[in-house]
Amino acid sequence: MKFFKALFGNKEEKPEEKKKNEEAKNFDVLKYDGVRALRAGQAEYAIRCFTHALQMQDDLEIHDYMSQAYIRTGELTKAYEQLQKLAEAQPDNQQIFIRMANVAYMMEDYGAMAGACEKAMLIDDKTPEVMYLYARACIGQDDVTNAVAMLTKAISLKEDYGDAYLLRGETLLKNGDNDEADEDAQWLLEHTKDNEDVLTLKARIERAKGNSDEAIDYFSKVIDANPFNIDAYRERGELKLAAGDEKSGNEDIEYAKELTAQLPEKEGDEGIEKKVNDKYKSIDPYGVF
Repeated sequence: MKFFKALFGNKEEKPEEKKKNEEAKNFDVLKYDGVRALRAGQAEYAIRCFTHALQMQDDLEIHDYMSQAYIRTGELTKAYEQLQKLAEAQPDNQQIFIRMANVAYMMEDYGAMAGACEKAMLIDDKTPEVMYLYARACIGQDDVTNAVAMLTKAISLKEDYGDAYLLRGETLLKNGDNDEADEDAQWLLEHTKDNEDVLTLKARIERAKGNSDEAIDYFSKVIDANPFNIDAYRERGELKLAAGDEKSGNEDIEYAKELTAQLPEKEGDEGIEKKVNDKYKSIDPYGVF
């Protein structure tokens, strides 16, 4: 009998091995159930799956998924903590610090955002996105000088970095540097078409320069690009009133009030999810979103 058992491999699995194999199987089931739930928009269920999986085995990929699930549920501090675990395990992975900067931006924690950017720069100081994020952190801390410097460096590293031109133009305008802001606006107008953010920047620059007719014309173009742009109606109305066109000016301002009244009082889960999707669209290494 022993001869036949040895010959045909009829060997009983030891209890320890059986338990270990069952745990590995359960871990895989929890992990991939969580991933499927995350892809289906069931973030809370995904978090439960990932939590149980991590109790069985530490896994960097799950920490990453968990961070994304926490963002979906609006628990940004917990999301940031998951990314910190990844950063501790992979201190030379710049993408982790970029993602930390994005989460800190959503948290409006500009100090943490700047810190994440600085660590990312220590890994590679030639990444345009890091300079752009660092500029946003500087703006959040009212450091206009360094913000403009970071955006200028980002553009020097990536000449067609439209977002950097736009943010630099907006920052320069707020700082009263109208002519320099206009240079960025002109570049954007030459390289984009019917972009409401670009048109809004140009309209506000013309208004700051005292060119009311040109500003009104550009605000009209903003409205053509987006008929629901509240700021464009309001600001165009203010300009019309200042120019003596009370009827048309009041119509714009009243319509802006009507649009404002139609907005939800609080941003719901769908609004949060859209923000998250937009933020992570270009930095999701596993394609979950």
